Amino acid sequence: VQGLGAGAMREAMENHISRVVGRYADNPAVVSWDVVNEVFDDNGNMRPSFWYNTLGLSYIADAFRYARAADPDARLCINDYNVEGINAKSNAMYNLVQQLRAQNVPVDCVGFQGHLAIQYGYPTSIQQNLERFAALGVQVRITELDIRMPMPRDNSKDTTQANYYRDTINACLNVSACAGVTIWGFTDRHSWVPDTFPGEGAALIYDENYQP
Repeated sequence: VQGLGAGAMREAMENHISRVVGRYADNPAVVSWDVVNEVFDDNGNMRPSFWYNTLGLSYIADAFRYARAADPDARLCINDYNVEGINAKSNAMYNLVQQLRAQNVPVDCVGFQGHLAIQYGYPTSIQQNLERFAALGVQVRITELDIRMPMPRDNSKDTTQANYYRDTINACLNVSACAGVTIWGFTDRHSWVPDTFPGEGAALIYDENYQP
């Protein structure tokens, strides 16, 4: 796909979305799709990708429109990380969603991944951030919550982590448009964190031995 010209690339994207989304359109268990994922750099600029480099910003709107055509009823989401609090990246996401909805692009929800780490401090503006997105008319969700720590664990770190989990879930509960929280796995035995962040771990609500 990366080597295709613009026309063929757009056709390939439409074909992929229509076949995958269309395959499950009649399945009542499939209620939403993460249509476009991780399109921003941390500074709020568009992340370079072969989609963006070849098709420009229009590929995002096209992806949502193709998904809506394939399933008129599913909720269609855009999702990213490090957008939980109010910052340059979440401002860029906010502006994009506002712009897309003004163009009648069917963006129904925004996902905030929630890959947090206790050593970087808690993004205290989570609830305020969820509220401003909700005011755009979209559903909001915490989609990939885990809260890692520098290893080894100790009681102080566990307490901090528990507070982060509590505060994040409460932020969702306090925003009527927040549809829920998905945790990115349930046991540290299978967490992605240690391989990606050496020396960090214990990010989930059950440890390697399935203990809370």
